[in-house]
Amino acid sequence: MTPFVIPFFIAHQGCPHQCVFCNQHAISGAVAGEVTAGQVGKEIDEKLAWPRRAGRVVQVAFYGGSFTGLSRPYQEELLGAVAPYLAAGLVQEIRISTRPDFISPAIVEYLKASGVSLVELGVQSLDDGVLEKSGRGHTVADVEEAFAVLRAGKMQIGGQLMVGLPGDSRRKAMQSADRLAALGPDLVRIYPTLVMKGSPLAALFGQGLFRPWSLDLCTAVCSCMKGVFDRQGIVVARLGLQSCETLERDLLAGPYHPAFGELVLGRQYYRMVRKRVVEAKKDGGERMIILHLAERDRSLFVGMNKANMARYKGRDLLNNVEVVFDPDQPRFTVEVS
Repeated sequence: MTPFVIPFFIAHQGCPHQCVFCNQHAISGAVAGEVTAGQVGKEIDEKLAWPRRAGRVVQVAFYGGSFTGLSRPYQEELLGAVAPYLAAGLVQEIRISTRPDFISPAIVEYLKASGVSLVELGVQSLDDGVLEKSGRGHTVADVEEAFAVLRAGKMQIGGQLMVGLPGDSRRKAMQSADRLAALGPDLVRIYPTLVMKGSPLAALFGQGLFRPWSLDLCTAVCSCMKGVFDRQGIVVARLGLQSCETLERDLLAGPYHPAFGELVLGRQYYRMVRKRVVEAKKDGGERMIILHLAERDRSLFVGMNKANMARYKGRDLLNNVEVVFDPDQPRFTVEVS
């Protein structure tokens, strides 16, 4: 069961670097200015009054910025505001986001003592060239060291990747997915690189020095990356940015779609069906093939705007194929007879 998340956005705060892609106020929709302890308590009280399923874990999450780069008094203020709810059992988890190079054994010890159980690292890429061109200010070695320190501290770890950064390629993106999966995160988020007003990338784009990936390429690569994590049993918690008014207002270019995750899942489903059908036809010759799919996957099989149907037709995949949707079949499974 996914946790009931009470989010707080500390966009840009705690980070000394200006990554080329970054305009977190536009991406998150968060209003500039510091979050206060009073706001944290008030928001938690309001959200705890919302209906939710019994037994669902309540998690307070500090997104954006680099939490461990904030001044220690400010960290103590924010975490201290959550402490009474932890002590009362009203909140069970605290999640923070930070940079890989802002993690140390002493920081992990402090976070654990303050009730933090999950740290999400802004990895973005596991290619040093891409990291340098993107102005990240950290290296692949910093990511690996952060994972080791967090794992030694028995913390849950999340890793965020971005696709289509300056210098990125299909091969490098897949290598980043492979290398991150090998580090064993508990969850992963995958985001497309978008050109936002007010970001350094906007200037590069305007000068013709950066070309964003197409939506088709980005969804195709992300579907393959998700497959890497699926095979390792690693949860992909998010695909694409959350749609909001400021994001759509300040977006200049790039592979954005309000249902980006659905596009990626549809592309992944198409690849799964194609693989099974090609194998079955190779083994069975011209015999009729019956494809058994979960009823709940019907929309993924068809694809958004029937995109997958066009792909099947373009490859003649469904010739001599009967498709049966079974309400009892587990999701994301394909059976052939």
